[in-house]
Amino acid sequence: MYPIWEVPVLSASFILGIIATIHILPSHLSTSAMWFNVFIETKAYRENRPELLEFIRKYALLLLVFAYVVGTLSGIGIWFSATVASPRAISGLIHNYVWGWATEWIFFIIEVVGIIVYYYTLGKVDQKTHLKLGWIFAIGSWTTMIIIVGILAFMLSPGKWPETGNFFDGFFNQTYWPQLLMRTSFMFAIAGVYAIVIATTIKNIEVKKYIIRQASYWGLVGMIAGIIFFFLYLKSLPTHNRELLGILDIDTLKNVIYVCLGFMFLYFIIANRKPEIINLPVAILSIVIIFAGIFSTERIREMIRKPYIFGTLMYSNQIIAKDLPAKGVKAD
Repeated sequence: MYPIWEVPVLSASFILGIIATIHILPSHLSTSAMWFNVFIETKAYRENRPELLEFIRKYALLLLVFAYVVGTLSGIGIWFSATVASPRAISGLIHNYVWGWATEWIFFIIEVVGIIVYYYTLGKVDQKTHLKLGWIFAIGSWTTMIIIVGILAFMLSPGKWPETGNFFDGFFNQTYWPQLLMRTSFMFAIAGVYAIVIATTIKNIEVKKYIIRQASYWGLVGMIAGIIFFFLYLKSLPTHNRELLGILDIDTLKNVIYVCLGFMFLYFIIANRKPEIINLPVAILSIVIIFAGIFSTERIREMIRKPYIFGTLMYSNQIIAKDLPAKGVKAD
C-alpha cells in the first residue's frame, strides 16, 4: 500500500492520465506507421517509382524521432507514475504478467533497433533486404500490441482467471479478440492519418496526391472495420461493465467520439477526392481530432472498469476484494 503519492489539487491518477495521454499518439504511430511505409516502398520498387522514396524516408524519420524518443520517454513516465500511484496494483499485475511484459519488451527492443537500421540503410542495401527489415519491424511492433491488449483486456474482464489463476485464462478472456481486431483496424487508419501529414510536406505535387489518396483508402477501410469490431467489443463486455455504460455520466465523451468519427470519415473522403486541397495545418488538425477520439474511448474504458483497478480482484483503492485460492491471496 505504500508509499502513498499525494498530489495536491489534482491527484496521482490524474497525473498518470496526463502522461498516458501524451503517450497515446507516439505509441499508436509506432504500431501502425511501418505497415504503410512497407506498402509504399513495395509499390515504389515494383512500379519503378524512386520519387516515392522521399516520403518513405520522411515517414521513417517521423517514426524514429517521434515514436521512439517521445514515445519511449513517456512510456517510462507511465511506468514510474503508475508504480507510485498504485504500487499494490502494479505489483499484482507484474506477479501475474511479468512474462507477458518480458516478451513484449523483447519485441520492443526489435522495434528500437529495427527503426534505426531501417532508416539508416534506406538506399544503402538492396531492395529485398530493406523490405525484409521493414516487415520485421512492422510485425514486431504489431506483436507488442498483441501482448499489451491481453493485459489491458484482463484488467477489464479477467475471464476464468479469478477461479483458476491461470495466465492464459486471464489473457485470452472474452474481450481479447474483439479488442485486438478493433485496435488493429484503427491502427491502419492512424497510419493513414500520419502518412497524410508527411505527404503535405512533399514538394512533388504528384507524389503528394498519390500518397494522400493511398492513405485515405487505408483510413476509410480501417475506420469501417474498426467500428464493426467496436460493436463486437461492446457485446463481449461482462454484464457489470455494460450496465455501467448506461449508468455513468459519459454523454460528453460519447458525443466527442461521434464527432471525431464523423469528421474523420469526411476528412478521408475529401482527401481521396481532392488531395490537392489538404495542407499541413488541416492534416495536423486531423491528428488532434483522432487524439480526442482515442482519449475519449480510453477514458470510457477506464471508467467502466470501476470499482476495480484490475481483474475484479482489487478495488481502485488497492484493497483486495476477494479471496483468490489459486494464487494464495486473501481478501482484505
